[in-house]
Amino acid sequence: QVQLVESGGGLVQAGGSLRLSCAASGGTFSDYAMGWFRQAPGKEREFVSAISQSGRGTWYADSVKGRFSISRDNAKNTVYLQMNSLKPEDTAVYYCAADRAIDRDYTSWDSWGQGTQVTVSS
Repeated sequence: QVQLVESGGGLVQAGGSLRLSCAASGGTFSDYAMGWFRQAPGKEREFVSAISQSGRGTWYADSVKGRFSISRDNAKNTVYLQMNSLKPEDTAVYYCAADRAIDRDYTSWDSWGQGTQVTVSS
C-alpha cells in the first residue's frame, strides 16, 4: 500500500477556490490511479474525481464537473484537486485514494489518506 497525506483544506466563502494536495510515499506513484472522494456528516462517502496513472484520463462527478479539476505530478508524487466556484454543498471531509484501477465505488480503493476538511460558508 502507498501512504497518502492530504493538505489544503480550510474555510472559504461560497464562490471561492481551494486547491487540495495529496502527497504519496511508499510506492511507485506512477503505478497508481488516484482519486478524490468526500464525505459530509451523516452521508456516505462519494466519488469526486479520479485520474489515470499517466494523467491523460480524468473523471468527475456530475456535481463538480466544470468547477473542479484534477491533476497529478508524477515527479513530485502528488495529486491535486483544484476547486473553483465552491458551494456550501461542497462542504465535507475530502479524502485522497490510490489504487491500480479506477472505480467510482469508494470500497474498491486500496489506500486512503486521513482526510482534510473543506467548509464553504454561504
